[in-house]
Amino acid sequence: MFNLQSIEFSPKLETAWVQSGATHGEIYYRVANKSNDLRGFPAVICPGLGAGGHFSGGGYGNMMRKYGLSIDNIIDAKIVDAKGRVLDRNSMGEDILWALRGGGAASFCVVLAWKIKLVSVPGKVTVFNVETVGNRSGVNSTELVVKWQEVADKIDNNLFIRLTLSTSNKTVKASFMGMFLGDSSDLLEIMSKEFPELGLNKTECIEMKWIESVLFWLSIPPGTAPTSVMLNRIPQKQIYLKRKSDYVQKPILRTVLDAIFKVLLENQNVTMVWNPYGGRMSEIPSTKTAFPHRAGNMFKIQYATNWFVPGEEVANECLSQTERVFEAMSLYVSKNRREAFLNYRDVDIGTSLNSTYEEGKVYGVKYFKNNFERLVSVKSRVDPDNFFRYEQSILVHSSH
Repeated sequence: MFNLQSIEFSPKLETAWVQSGATHGEIYYRVANKSNDLRGFPAVICPGLGAGGHFSGGGYGNMMRKYGLSIDNIIDAKIVDAKGRVLDRNSMGEDILWALRGGGAASFCVVLAWKIKLVSVPGKVTVFNVETVGNRSGVNSTELVVKWQEVADKIDNNLFIRLTLSTSNKTVKASFMGMFLGDSSDLLEIMSKEFPELGLNKTECIEMKWIESVLFWLSIPPGTAPTSVMLNRIPQKQIYLKRKSDYVQKPILRTVLDAIFKVLLENQNVTMVWNPYGGRMSEIPSTKTAFPHRAGNMFKIQYATNWFVPGEEVANECLSQTERVFEAMSLYVSKNRREAFLNYRDVDIGTSLNSTYEEGKVYGVKYFKNNFERLVSVKSRVDPDNFFRYEQSILVHSSH
């Protein structure tokens, strides 16, 4: 797919056709340059990621509370179906486009290109990254995490504050990384009112263009690299990784947080990333696209483990640590059916080795909740022979 990387803009820069092999770095860079930094697109924080997979799985970024997910800003697609026909929205029909937005395109077709709706960004955004081990401004990390849960999904929609929990020198480090679509004085006013415990001050707030903030989220210090570095398609280093996910609907209590910190200290390769919901995410109905995780979710957890050495021994240790942290969280996340995010593909939650509907339902309802049966009916109609399949694809209904 990497040869399909063209990006074509509409005359007024309201939309663009993006081929599936374009990276987000290419999209962001071209959008910003073409619009004199007045347009952006609400998608992934990692610019090296390709558009096709990110979009089709319901990819998110740090403007999700303002503009929703990437798929909430996609209005058309060009696909090749199981019969080899090239179709667009008009010829494929609404139900396929619905399924492609969050249902994982690999179950249905090959997507050649996506039509995205660009969004407005201010001339200046404000970013910050506050890291705390132990106390900050007299408030300990546990209290800050308690408070973050109270405010992160309810605060101004222009503000996204990601919380990362990791370990450093046998203590838990809490990092609060944020982006505000506005200037630092407005941000400080909001924070002093809603989240004074963090003690954010003016020196920690950095104003920059939206396109420059992409590098900030990659931990590239301001002014040390041109924005064109995001056009680089070669990864900086080769990593092995495991990702898992959870959704949280009720605040995790202070006493529980202390226990979670203890588990992290015992499994130091695992990092937890908490991404706040609310805002636009709560306004879009769960049936609008195939992506179902909307209102009612406070935040999503990413469990992240990276390692750099090949071999089973290191891999197994990292996978075991991830599983232990994941298990320790089971009582504090979505109940009845533990929900999961498709773009952190996780074969631990089920696979369909025999391509049966029953196997597919095990993971399907975790990824898609009540949208699963509609995805099955779309699949059964457009690809009854199950030509498009992988370990966790949507499967044809057993009656077919």
